[in-house]
Amino acid sequence: MEATFKERFSLLQWMQRRLFASWFDSAATIVLGFLMVWVVWQSLDWAVFRAIWSLEDRDLCTVDAGACWAVIEDRGRLILFGLYPYEEQWRSTLACLIIVLTIVLSCLPVFWSARRLILLWVIGFGLFVILMRGGIAGLSLVTSEKWGGLSLTIFIFSGVFLIGMPLAVLLALGRRSSLPVIAKVTGLFIDFFRSLPLLAILFSAAVVIPLVVPEWLHGNKLMRVVFAFSLFFAAYQAEIIRAGFQSTSQGQEEAAIALGMPYWSVLLDILLPQAFRNTLPSTINQAVITFKETSIVTVIGFFEIMASGNAAIGTGEWGQQFVEVYVFVALVYFVFVFSLSRYGAWLETHMRVGHG
Repeated sequence: MEATFKERFSLLQWMQRRLFASWFDSAATIVLGFLMVWVVWQSLDWAVFRAIWSLEDRDLCTVDAGACWAVIEDRGRLILFGLYPYEEQWRSTLACLIIVLTIVLSCLPVFWSARRLILLWVIGFGLFVILMRGGIAGLSLVTSEKWGGLSLTIFIFSGVFLIGMPLAVLLALGRRSSLPVIAKVTGLFIDFFRSLPLLAILFSAAVVIPLVVPEWLHGNKLMRVVFAFSLFFAAYQAEIIRAGFQSTSQGQEEAAIALGMPYWSVLLDILLPQAFRNTLPSTINQAVITFKETSIVTVIGFFEIMASGNAAIGTGEWGQQFVEVYVFVALVYFVFVFSLSRYGAWLETHMRVGHG
């Protein structure tokens, strides 16, 4: 009881210092408080209390009604799965769950070793591709041109990280190499990709490369785009990792070499863990940016979740419900991005030097 009283008293003191310190602060707090309550109430009234939830009640979706979530019931599969065959959409759902589980498991400390992470991602990403593409084990073949919706967004994001992160480490090591040729060539590669817009790189991979290389080098359009996106990501992430190397005490590396530790052991056991810990906020921020930038592939003809949302309202039948569709897509992005940011905050605290 005494502890509860002290907590309440401390809260009242904090509110008095921060919110009601002067007449101006008090007026601003009251006005903004009422404004926030009004905005929250109006949002709940539109999204929940006056909303139309069932497709059977779609005739009630008028101007006076609230949100017409019936559009999600009718077009939800299109938004989440795109052009993927209707009868095979269970494969896309299972593939998404597998890759999300892979991401979650890779965030657990028990998997924080190079061998376990590589094995985990090879298995998880491999199962994802097998389920999505099929062609084996009795699964019908579904080419990447028919992939779409949330599963395509997750595939692009995972593929970019799977290819781009190891490449970023190699580029960071190359740029800090003691050999001038390697350092300058790597620096030129990084600066070149950092100086170009992502859209130009993806457009070149999707459209220009097939025009200038032999047909046998064309490969799959989606694979070209993912690899080009990975190069763009690696160029930025390499500079982040290089900054982490520079923030690490050089004496630790010299001491490890003096003790006879091999170079790769010094790198994997001493330098890289500290480099990633020192640049964790920037790395998480880069991951968030990458996830959101997957929507750019819409421009080059891929049916990811944003394009699927646009297709859901592209007909006159649901053209008036564009707000509801965009809110639904925004919630999907919010779940993934907010989860990444919260995990980054937890990881930053967990990996802090001296953490108990």
